[in-house]
Amino acid sequence: MLTGAVRDLHTTYPGKFVTDVRSSAPALWENNPFLTALDSSGGKAEEIDCRYPLIHQSNQKPYHFLHGFTRFLSSQLNISLEPVAFKGDIHLSPLEKSWISQVHEIVGADVPYWIVAAGGKHDFTIKWWPKERYQAVVDHFRGRIVFVQVGESHHHHPPLNGVIDLRGKTDLRQLVRLVYHAAGVISPVTLLMHLAAAVETKPGRPKNRAAVIIAGGREPTHWEAYPHHQFIHTIGALWCCDNGGCWKSRTLPLGDGDEKDQAEHLCVNVTGQLPHCMHLITPEEVIQRVELYFQGGALTDLDPALRPRIPCWND
Repeated sequence: MLTGAVRDLHTTYPGKFVTDVRSSAPALWENNPFLTALDSSGGKAEEIDCRYPLIHQSNQKPYHFLHGFTRFLSSQLNISLEPVAFKGDIHLSPLEKSWISQVHEIVGADVPYWIVAAGGKHDFTIKWWPKERYQAVVDHFRGRIVFVQVGESHHHHPPLNGVIDLRGKTDLRQLVRLVYHAAGVISPVTLLMHLAAAVETKPGRPKNRAAVIIAGGREPTHWEAYPHHQFIHTIGALWCCDNGGCWKSRTLPLGDGDEKDQAEHLCVNVTGQLPHCMHLITPEEVIQRVELYFQGGALTDLDPALRPRIPCWND
């Protein structure tokens, strides 16, 4: 999200600022045209610890996450600043775009594919949707959509059948390139969702990448959703999120000593092992949202001639 704010700053005030970034995710800043290498040790550069306090008003005010850092920079630099695009700002070099995808390497052909993140981090288990429901979606589209499963190895990403398994096999920059080649994504509200919007699409594809987001009731829709995504939420349908997102962290305590096990961070409306807001989202609804991209003509089914090449379909 900060990449968007830096873009907004330089687009709105060209030539006025010289900017560098220190980030825990430097791979997201590769090839960024708005950065200039600065030495922060000499005291000549002003350091700003960027935050987005606007999130604490997200249930009350009509702002997107993209406004979070722009509003903060506005206050820090005493300028007027608004988002200039409805997405983050990730840049690939011409060389990166010329490389074939990891899927192409595996299959031996440039097949269209969707990325699926069927899990998440242990500190936010409230975002998880059951493996069995993801599997039902994958099974429905077998022969029509090639699914590629991703996820960090130390997070919760149970294996799916009938997918190309790249869990733990992509660093952050590789994930960016994987998204560049992807026709669509299915995920909860997570990094992959934001990359789906921020990374440009390949030539010949729709301007905006297909994305079906399984969101439930944790985050207010307007704060997270992108206008061209199918954002499945339950805000307003349950008493626990009838006035915006609940912003809880975990469904049930994990007993790992993390503060997110405390009562104020736990879901208050649990059905079995699921937040009720996620329980209400069925595989059939997710399937229908994916189908919309095909019914509307934005995407087409996989060429039948390519189906024998998909290794996960031939086991």
